[in-house]
Amino acid sequence: MPQRYFVTGATGFIGSAIVRELLGAGHQVLGLVRSDANAAALAAIGATAIRGSLEDLDVLRRGAESSDGVIHTAFQHDFARFAESCAIDQRAITAVGEVLAGSGRALVVTSGTPVDAGRVVTESDRGDRSNPVSMLRAPAEDITLALADRGVRASVVCLPRCVHGTSDQGWKGGLLILLTAVAQQTRVVAYVGDGTQRWPAVHRLDAARLYCLAIERAPAGARLHAVDEQGIPLREIAEHLGKKLGLPAVSRSTADAAGHYGFFAATVGADQPASSAKTRELLGWQPREIGLLADLDANG
Repeated sequence: MPQRYFVTGATGFIGSAIVRELLGAGHQVLGLVRSDANAAALAAIGATAIRGSLEDLDVLRRGAESSDGVIHTAFQHDFARFAESCAIDQRAITAVGEVLAGSGRALVVTSGTPVDAGRVVTESDRGDRSNPVSMLRAPAEDITLALADRGVRASVVCLPRCVHGTSDQGWKGGLLILLTAVAQQTRVVAYVGDGTQRWPAVHRLDAARLYCLAIERAPAGARLHAVDEQGIPLREIAEHLGKKLGLPAVSRSTADAAGHYGFFAATVGADQPASSAKTRELLGWQPREIGLLADLDANG
């Protein structure tokens, strides 16, 4: 049955793919946008724009009130103000949750696959929250899942560190955006130690399909892993990215990585493989797009 869904980050790298997937399934879409250009882009494909940002809580409440469910993908990706960005995210989820409480409507919120070094994590794991990035991001997931006890069909889609593919904004790749930015400054693509740390990955179009399955039928309290490739060695990622950028891939010690990648050094150097077996079984999700390394090579 067609529904009306409110999507934050509706013109973003993943959000734009979600909007097209929802429209293709016959749903109506309200999309949160911050500019006239993005509003026009949504209108051109048949969606309705709502102007505002994550800090406009009244706008978020109105979007939630007028929808049958909410998909939250927006995040202020300002690494220099990461703690503040996480706090803004938590307030936004809380505001939307207040509107949806007791309604039985769906809320799908974005998180990241957890990290538990040396082990493949599953949807049942919450991971090691001692990582500084995880500590700041974890409360958003906690707020969301708590809403399952307040009459909200709340679920969390955990994205891997590499969400890759090409959109209207060009080629991107999750944490590869950070690796690329640092590589362009330092003129090397750095991996940590021997580079055997495993990174999970998914194509943006496959991730978008999972969000749509989640809003349609994920049970309350579900944690879902949008993972296609369970773990690609960091050295291989660095080598393929280096080829794409025309830069050498080099090793950095753990100590040197802190100076190279700053706040995100621990995340870059973490062994973080993740499984999506339970997600696939629960929702019948089957990734079908190109893999990360092939995508890097194709967009070199």
